[in-house]
Amino acid sequence: MALLLHDAKSPHEHAMNHLRFLNYIDEIARAGSIRQAAERLHVVPSSVNRRLLDIEEELGTPIFERMPHGMRLTAAGELFINYIRSHRSALEQTRSHIEELKGLRRGQIRVLASQGVAVSFLPRAIALFRQAHPLVEFDVRVVDHVGALNALRNYQADLALVLNLPDEADMERLLALPQPLKLMLHRSHPLASQEDVRLREALSYPVVLPDSDFGARRLLQRYLKRSSLTLAPVITSNNFEFLRGCLHHHHMVSFQFEIGTQDEGGQLAVRDIADRGFPSGELVLARLRGRQLAVITTVWIEALQQLLETRTPASTPHKT
Repeated sequence: MALLLHDAKSPHEHAMNHLRFLNYIDEIARAGSIRQAAERLHVVPSSVNRRLLDIEEELGTPIFERMPHGMRLTAAGELFINYIRSHRSALEQTRSHIEELKGLRRGQIRVLASQGVAVSFLPRAIALFRQAHPLVEFDVRVVDHVGALNALRNYQADLALVLNLPDEADMERLLALPQPLKLMLHRSHPLASQEDVRLREALSYPVVLPDSDFGARRLLQRYLKRSSLTLAPVITSNNFEFLRGCLHHHHMVSFQFEIGTQDEGGQLAVRDIADRGFPSGELVLARLRGRQLAVITTVWIEALQQLLETRTPASTPHKT
């Protein structure tokens, strides 16, 4: 059913006016009078009456019976009101889908990440996501697990992907992955020819490590307390890129969680430590429990979960 209200406006303006004028008719039916409908619509009664007459003329039949004390729908009017309301419902649903589509196309996602995650994995994950969502912006902050908890609680970020995040009641764990501690070295290193390496062998070479604020260092020190081996790093730093650079020189070695061992340049090698009970950490994807997130952030979470789960079979999905 189409109504043409003739004036000099553009097609878009025609469509918008058409919807507004149909709303006039619906409001008359609900209010039972032109005057009350006009009050609710915040327009003058003559405007409402004029649009009603225009539509009745185009339909070729009255929509309302004019009663002494108000307006009553005719049989044709009942059909027309059903048409208006069903199309309004469809329009509202379409508008909702449009808004959702806008949310899927653009927005900003604020991510907290451990330094090991931020070196290689996260840049690649964001690049893959932006192939499908090129208008999405990312704000990434590198933090430790304490900083991640504080930032999530203060609504300074939407999501955290960090190592060894404590299991707190107000944090919703979306995914938890075991993260074995690995040996990193240059591919020209003498130990690179072995599939796995004994810890004693690794420590016979110069060791470079993150400082004691980082989980990998703490786990390694805790493990060594139960052994006869000693740890004497020749270089410590809070910058993982610097530590990687050190591996190009003097047969140096380092230790890092699996997620942080990716090397896009192919110059570094990663080996398992063969010692029994060598420590493992945990990579946690989390958000503040009960926090309502934008549609695009939810889509990012799903993409990130899928990417992480394909990397590590032994994953623990979130529980609801």
